[in-house]
Amino acid sequence: MEFIVSESDNPCFNLALEEVLLTGSTKEFLMLSINSPSVIIGKHQCAFKELNPGFVYERKIPLIRRISGGGTVYHDHGNLNFAFMRNAEPGRQVDFRKHTLPVTEFLTASGVAASFEGKNDLRVNGLKISGNAEHVYRERVLHHGTLLFSSSLVDLREALRNNPGRYSTRAVNSNPSHVGNITGFTTKFRDIRHFRDDLLNFIMEKEKSDSLFVLPDDSRKRAESLADTKYGSWDWNHAYGPHYKFTNDAIVSGEKIHIEFAVDEGIINNVAAKGGRLAGQIQAMLEGCRHSPGDVREKLEALPSGISSEEVFEFF
Repeated sequence: MEFIVSESDNPCFNLALEEVLLTGSTKEFLMLSINSPSVIIGKHQCAFKELNPGFVYERKIPLIRRISGGGTVYHDHGNLNFAFMRNAEPGRQVDFRKHTLPVTEFLTASGVAASFEGKNDLRVNGLKISGNAEHVYRERVLHHGTLLFSSSLVDLREALRNNPGRYSTRAVNSNPSHVGNITGFTTKFRDIRHFRDDLLNFIMEKEKSDSLFVLPDDSRKRAESLADTKYGSWDWNHAYGPHYKFTNDAIVSGEKIHIEFAVDEGIINNVAAKGGRLAGQIQAMLEGCRHSPGDVREKLEALPSGISSEEVFEFF
């Protein structure tokens, strides 16, 4: 197994690099990374159903879709990401317990009584410290997971939506959990980099390896390109998502408007608005608009009284 520590905190680049290593090589890898604040959704999820758009957009926190399934997670500089890219026999690629075992062994050796629970979680005393997801590519598998070390749990809770009732969709749902930081269970590590390096050394010793993999320039360039063209794109992060319907009773310019619309490939259609005198204008303005706060704001600013930030998020 080869070992990589990404020095980038760009979540688009790190997700792209995982994909490049999975699809462009037959080597087996463990990659560790720490990302700047971001919301990462599963491949088959509805983006706005999973996050709190007001909090996320006002703080300019990017939303990024990964290639694996599962639910939504929040990344920041207090969260360590680990990713295994491995070869496996067809039909036996998916194995959450196998791929999380080295991590649980390290945590146990560090005095943190972590256990694998449910389908894909690591927990300590009932609190979730790690969510995991997998993606199969031919005879290879990408297993990636989070490790909440010293994340802002306040920001994590604020970033994720608690009441997705405005959305009707067959998209994969997240399963909210009570979470905790590893720093709540041990004082062994000075900071997250100390934690990262100890985890790396623990697994390298088990694998009888003593050196880091030198990433080839062409792999880095491929990852940089993929970060821009895919993981940084609206088409992948929003338009790729599944069909959904949205319903809400919104207050716009002091008027109560009942709004319904569908979204396909990120585009609003079949808009029906009822209520105040603005309903007809809102209906016409939203038809064919991208379902994105910036686009909706741009359309509805043409209303006679304009639209406030709070009112924009009534449509999400």
